[in-house]
Amino acid sequence: MRDATPGDIPELVRLREILTERMALDGTYPLSEHWQEAYAESLAERIGTPDTAVYVVDAPGGGLASCGIGLVFNRFPGPSLPDGRYGYIQGMTTDPRHRRRGHGRAVLGALLDWYRAGGVRKVDLHATSDGEPLYRELGFVEDGYPSLTWRDLS
Repeated sequence: MRDATPGDIPELVRLREILTERMALDGTYPLSEHWQEAYAESLAERIGTPDTAVYVVDAPGGGLASCGIGLVFNRFPGPSLPDGRYGYIQGMTTDPRHRRRGHGRAVLGALLDWYRAGGVRKVDLHATSDGEPLYRELGFVEDGYPSLTWRDLS
């Protein structure tokens, strides 16, 4: 496992396409078209910045086997977040040809270590049914409040 570089962006987009298709199967993710270019541009802007971690596992023979992205955001401080900083894990994906080899666990572990080292005390994510058991095993729980989403459908 290693930090992603700008040269990994095409593979990161490919892995995100795999995740997007999987999320749509769970019925949790409405599909949009033509998002890949904006995603690639955002990765190019954020890779290597202090509030973003992108970890990847190289696939034997080339390309990427797995990836995960950690982001740090700021909200107003409060009782559960005294400094207002919280994390969000996005894009955890392992190519189906490379699953069940510990790649996702390694990426998630590195992201959690990155958050701990940065003093981030709360991390959220959205899970597919495939990934949920791993996240629960590593300590992710429902936080007692419903997760609700509003989308502008116009």
